Amino acid sequence: MKTFVEYMAVGAGGIFGAMARYFITVLSHTVFDTDFPVGTLIINLTGSLFLGWFAVVTETRIIVSDAVRLAIAVGFVGAYTTFSTFCLDSTKLLQGGAYYQFAFNVIGSVVLGLLAVRLGMLLAGR
Repeated sequence: MKTFVEYMAVGAGGIFGAMARYFITVLSHTVFDTDFPVGTLIINLTGSLFLGWFAVVTETRIIVSDAVRLAIAVGFVGAYTTFSTFCLDSTKLLQGGAYYQFAFNVIGSVVLGLLAVRLGMLLAGR
């Protein structure tokens, strides 16, 4: 029964993460008139920031059940972040000859994502 509850928690969190991801993607296409995948970059950075913060807070300050941790960290954040989309977008930029945009997307997502996780951890430690 525990396994069923865990899978349901991941699925429930995933529903909301996927909807949030879609919302940010649509909003970014409306706000930024560019072929650059701004929405994907925003999602990767905010998802990394939140996951870093959540990991520290739930280890040090707030006790949550395994089901809640799975729903948020695996379900919501897993569906919200878009690493696979990042890879597809980057490949399309590279194939299209947009080398500078490709480099900015890769460096921005990876380096800034790592920094965002660290920032989230530092914010959680305050």
